[in-house]
Amino acid sequence: QVQLVESGGGLVQAGGSLRLSCAASGRTLSSYAMGWFRQAPRKEREFVAAISRNGGSTYYPDSVKGRFTISRDNAKNAVYLQMNSLKPEDTAVYYCAAEKDDWLGSLYSYEYDYWGKGTLVTVSS
Repeated sequence: QVQLVESGGGLVQAGGSLRLSCAASGRTLSSYAMGWFRQAPRKEREFVAAISRNGGSTYYPDSVKGRFTISRDNAKNAVYLQMNSLKPEDTAVYYCAAEKDDWLGSLYSYEYDYWGKGTLVTVSS
C-alpha cells in the first residue's frame, strides 16, 4: 500500500505557473504508474496527466497539452506536475493517484488504486 500527499497548490494569476508535488510513502513509487486528476466545483473528476513507471512515457488531454508536464523521481518517491500558462478554468482541486496493475497510468480514475487528498489550485483572471 502507498500513501500519497499532494502539495504546491495555491492562488496564481492567469498566465502564471505552479508546480505540484506528490510525495509517496509506504512503498516504492517505481511499482506504480501515476496520474494527476482534477475536480472543479460541481464538475466530474477530470484526467490531467499520466506517466509510466519509469517516467519514459506520458500523455495528456488536449485541454492541458503543451501547458502541463508530468514527471517523476523514483529515487525521491515523488511525482510532479508543472503547470504553465494557467487559465481560470484550471481552477480545481488536484489529486495524484497510483495504479499498480499497468505500466502507464490510465486516463480513467476508476483504474487507480490509491489517491491523495488533493491540493487546491485557484487561478484568478
